Amino acid sequence: MTVEQNVLEQQELTQDELKTLQAEVKEKVITARVGLLLRHPWFGNMATRLHVQPCDGWCPTAATDGRNLFYNSQFFDKLTTKQIEFVIAHEILHCVFDHIVRRDDRDPSLYNVACDYKVNNSLVRDRIGDKPDIDIYQDFKYDGWTSEEIYDELYEKADKIDLDELGKMLDEHVDWEKGNGASGEEEKDGNGNGRPCYSREELEKIRDEIKENMISAAQSAGAGNVPGDVERMVKDLTEPKMDWREILQQQIQSTIKNDFTFARPSRKGWHMGAILPGQNFDETIDICIALDMSGSIGDDQARVFLSEVKGIMDQYEDYKIKMWCFDTQVYNEDEFSADDGRDITEYDIKGGGGTDFDCNWEYMKEQDIAPKKFIMFTDGMPWGSWGDPDYCETVFLIHSVYGRAPEAPFGITTYYEND
Repeated sequence: MTVEQNVLEQQELTQDELKTLQAEVKEKVITARVGLLLRHPWFGNMATRLHVQPCDGWCPTAATDGRNLFYNSQFFDKLTTKQIEFVIAHEILHCVFDHIVRRDDRDPSLYNVACDYKVNNSLVRDRIGDKPDIDIYQDFKYDGWTSEEIYDELYEKADKIDLDELGKMLDEHVDWEKGNGASGEEEKDGNGNGRPCYSREELEKIRDEIKENMISAAQSAGAGNVPGDVERMVKDLTEPKMDWREILQQQIQSTIKNDFTFARPSRKGWHMGAILPGQNFDETIDICIALDMSGSIGDDQARVFLSEVKGIMDQYEDYKIKMWCFDTQVYNEDEFSADDGRDITEYDIKGGGGTDFDCNWEYMKEQDIAPKKFIMFTDGMPWGSWGDPDYCETVFLIHSVYGRAPEAPFGITTYYEND
């Protein structure tokens, strides 16, 4: 029997044997949390916020729902204290990186492997605890990649790779969402402990709790004791951000010169008896807008966005806007200008399937479209490339689903949040 098989093997225990083992293992878990507090204060602070719960029926290794640390007593019993530190930190990063809810419609098995690569690389790089004697998914080739980027590569090679040969899952990646929208329990174990399941609303609350805990733990740990990945996330959460409407207006205005003249005054002030300077008509606002209708962005959000664009356009005498929807291809292109009198908010929005950002650049090149500014309203989760950074100036307005806020690798990134 290999060391790995021994670690993962389960034995039949009597109730008395199990209770004795659970008590012993709980002491190891407490010792591991103290070790994290001393050596890695941020992880230690986060660990104290997870309720420790042995689950020897449905959980063969370890798992977390963001509130609880579930573990199998026999599995933890075979680990050293520092290996338990690694596993606890592993669960914490799954929470912080939002892996619990951000899978969307990706293949579950591949996405779980991608998430483990992301987490394990961070832990091994930062020397958090000791890696268990299991051939886990860990390869510094993926260091610095997002889970989605790792998934994309695995997906492309899915027919050529054997996931079991690449490694083993260190923990249980459970789908915590209950299909009927209610919270409750499923899969009772021998002690009557059930695997919790949550409504989407409750999962949103858990996510908010994780963010609050992440910030609080960073403050308690102090400068220099927070992992780099986490420090950037805390900074994004705590630093004030410019409202997306302001950035949108700035970026649209930047396509023209701030050049006004009284030679052709603006008609917008006539009803007030005022003569306002008009725009220099040598410059026209010429932009393209793409609406990512692949999933998370609903009709209501898109209408709010278009209403804001209309408000900006109404300030100008001359503009031209090309607009389309996209998923894996571009469709329903339309054009609006100052002269046609059509309301941009009445654009016919249509939903779609997957998400391929590249199709927008391919379409612009095929149609010989070269806008002064290209604005994409999206959830920021492409299945492949983000697009062509050299083709035109690009603004990504990202609707941050479940609080995740990816940053585009080029152009300007700003974030849409529901009011």
